[in-house]
Formats: sequence, structure tokens, C-alpha cells
Amino acid sequence: MMTQPPTAAHKTADRVAALTGVRALAALLVAGAHAGFWTGRYTPDLIGGFFSRLEVSVAIFFALSGYLLFRPWVLAAERGRPMPSVRNYLRHRVLRILPAYWAVVTAVYLIYLVREPGPTGQGLDGYLRNMTLTQIYGLGHLHTGLTQTWSLAVEATFYLVLPVLGWLAVRVVCRGGAHPVRFAIFLAALVLVTPLWILLTQHNENFDFTSRLWLPGFMAWFAGGMILAFLAGRLRQANPYLMLVFVAVTFFMACTPLAGEATIVPDDQGAAITKSLLYLVVAVGLIAPLVIGDNPGPIGWLFSTRPMVWLGEISYEFFLVHVIVLELVVDLLNYPLFGGSTAVAFLMTVAISVPIAWALHRALGRWIPTGGRIRPPRGRLSRGTRAFPTARKPAPVAVAEVV
Repeated sequence: MMTQPPTAAHKTADRVAALTGVRALAALLVAGAHAGFWTGRYTPDLIGGFFSRLEVSVAIFFALSGYLLFRPWVLAAERGRPMPSVRNYLRHRVLRILPAYWAVVTAVYLIYLVREPGPTGQGLDGYLRNMTLTQIYGLGHLHTGLTQTWSLAVEATFYLVLPVLGWLAVRVVCRGGAHPVRFAIFLAALVLVTPLWILLTQHNENFDFTSRLWLPGFMAWFAGGMILAFLAGRLRQANPYLMLVFVAVTFFMACTPLAGEATIVPDDQGAAITKSLLYLVVAVGLIAPLVIGDNPGPIGWLFSTRPMVWLGEISYEFFLVHVIVLELVVDLLNYPLFGGSTAVAFLMTVAISVPIAWALHRALGRWIPTGGRIRPPRGRLSRGTRAFPTARKPAPVAVAEVV
């Protein structure tokens, strides 16, 4: 039976669907990392390294943001298109991020008016800090049940900086034309921001400890996605099987003492830089087959399935609620501090967080438009076809949900 080759619109839609499915994996990984921490699985061995390194999900989220949000600026430079509207861009980011975030922050603070108060982030000052995503600037502002939102504060900073970076890339570096060498040098310089920041700030009394959680410390991961946006129209193929090998080997290396202790930014500068670069390879290797060429392999198939795309659509809300749910689950199970079953804590957290996330996503979606919904693909391809499965409703990359 002959099959029609997928159109460009179908390929775009399927790519968006697969990238949404990647978000489902990242959300489950971050929940697994937190479940492992709460149940004492961050032990100084390979198993402990595995659980602690599930935080690589942060790098995946950041690289996705870099790719999806920077792509319009790449097209502006390469095809002479107008610069993206900064006003529309910021409006979409605000509508997508803040309503759900504000709702969860307020709910957590109300919960802790009844529960035993946490050690930090209390009071009106802590509430305002969390509501404005400034909780990572100075010690003592991370609230119990919201500690994971440090990464969202980093994302928000990137959102504000990206239009400036895009303008620099298009108007200054490329001077309004297609200059791939200049563009590549500019992106490579962004990757170097992270190791330079680590060398500058760690063990430097002139910098607050929380400077480790500021945007420059993670710029390499965003830049990885930006590099993919640059390469997507230039490379013909990213071998999905070779990329899987790279991801597996690099993640294994990150699970060893080579990447330092079980914390997002190790105290040793060399380990911190090594870990950052290893996570960069994992994130880029996972996403590359989905955005380069037309053969995403098993990665593309998995992330294009309806369950993964559906979970990816509510991954942001899942991310927001899963930590407070995990803390309540651990209390409900009466687990001791850093004890109990990791699998039970993880499964119960996911089972409770998913419907809450879905309800929050649907409720806010009725009142606040945030762009086109990603439709999961239907049907299967013939064996001779190398492109994605055909999606029912194409959606432009520019409006893909990246948080």
C-alpha cells in the first residue's frame, strides 16, 4: 500500500508533538529525583548517583526552551524575516507561566497556614519573593513545597534576556543577514558563560551562595537548545541511535563521582563544570533527533505517542504541584526522614499530581488563551516511511508550550 509523504506542515506538527512528549519524560524524571531525595536514595554509590542525576531533567527543560524560543530569531537571520514581536513574545510567556504559578504558590502558602510552618520562605516577604520569582536572589526565600521553583525563576530570567540575545545575534553579530560562522561563534560564547561563571563565583566571598542558582550558571543548557535551533536547518540528519548511545554513556558518566556530589551545583569547580557539560550533552543528544532531519527513530516514536504528548501538555502544572504532593504523601505514609519506599512515594505522587495538574491546566485554559494545543499523532507509518507519524492538527513551533 502506497503512503503519501508527509507535508511540511505535518512534519512541523509532529515535531511539536514529539517535543511536547519530551516534557513528559523530564517531568517524570524530576519527580523521580525528588522521590529519591525524600526517601534517602542519594547514597554515595552508583545507585545513589542514578537517583540524584535524574535532575538532568532541568537541563532538558532549559534546552527545550532555548530551542523553541530562539528559533524565530534564527529564521529572522537566515531568511530575512522580520524580528519576532517582543510584545507578543512576552505576553505569551506571562500568560503561560504566571497564572498557574501564582495559583500554586498561593495554595501552598495557605496549606502551610494550617500545617507546621516550614523553616524558610515564611511571611509576606517570602510570599512576595515567590510570587515575583525572585526567591533565588539571597538566602532564606525558598518555601517548603515550592523549592523546585528555583529553576522556574532561572527560566523567567532567560525569558527576559532572550529578546536581547536575539537582537544581538541578528542585528549586531549577523548584521541582519545570514552569517553562519558569526552565529556559531556567538552561540559557543554563550556556552562558555557557564564555566566562566562557576570559576568566577564559587568560593568567592564577593558573591552570595545563591549566585550558583542564577541564569549564567545554567546558560550553557539554554545555549544547547539555541545551537539546535541554529543547526536544525543546516544538518540533514542526527542519527537517533547514535544519539541514544551518547545520551546513555554521558548519563552514566554523570552518575559517577566525576560529576561531584549530589547537588545541582557541586562545590568543586571542576566537578561543577564537568557536570554541566555532561548534562548539556544529554539534553542536546535527546532533543537533536527530534529537530534535525526526518528520522527521529525510537525517541521520536515514543515521544509522539498520545500518552506522552498528553502528559507533556500538563507537565508544567505537574512540575508546580508535585513537590507539595510528595511532601503530603510522605507524611501520609508516615515515612521517617529520608526513609521509606522510593517506588511507592514516586507512584503515589504521580498518581495524585496528574489529575491535579490536569484540572489546573483545563481550568486556566478556559479563561486564559496560551496558544494552540498540541494534538497527539494518530495512526502508524508504513515501514518505508522515515518521517514522523501524521498528526491531526498542525501547530507552529513558535507557539509550542515550552514550560
